[in-house]
Amino acid sequence: MKLHDLAPNPGAKKNRKRIGRGIAAGQGKTAGRGQKGQKARSGSGGKLYRQGGNLPFFRRLPFMRGKGFTPLNRIEYNEINLDQLDEAFKANAEVTPESLKAARLLRDSRNPVVILGRGEIKAALKVQAHRVSKGAQEKIEAAGGSVEIIN
Repeated sequence: MKLHDLAPNPGAKKNRKRIGRGIAAGQGKTAGRGQKGQKARSGSGGKLYRQGGNLPFFRRLPFMRGKGFTPLNRIEYNEINLDQLDEAFKANAEVTPESLKAARLLRDSRNPVVILGRGEIKAALKVQAHRVSKGAQEKIEAAGGSVEIIN
């Protein structure tokens, strides 16, 4: 084998399409550009992101998102209110993410739990949550319960 014998495998190389070289070439006359119009002319085929007079996508985005900007790394909590705890648990019960899941109070068990202060609580509960609002903590401790923050 010598250098002049080297060649790519058959079918590995394909000749480029020679457009605008007459009708017999298969890409003559309009050269694959169709009939008239902006894209048939020489030069550019219009600006990138231009959408024919519509409001461009990147300017429409804030309206699609809703009001303002939603941070991508936000933490979504399972929100539990005191009135829900009062219905679901008896006195001296331990309230943990696992017991809340068993009581079917969590939307998504992968998310952390926050206890909020809506409603009243009569039973003394031992609450363990990732976050507790100040009002909720005061009401739980006034009822004789305790609050523990977990990581």
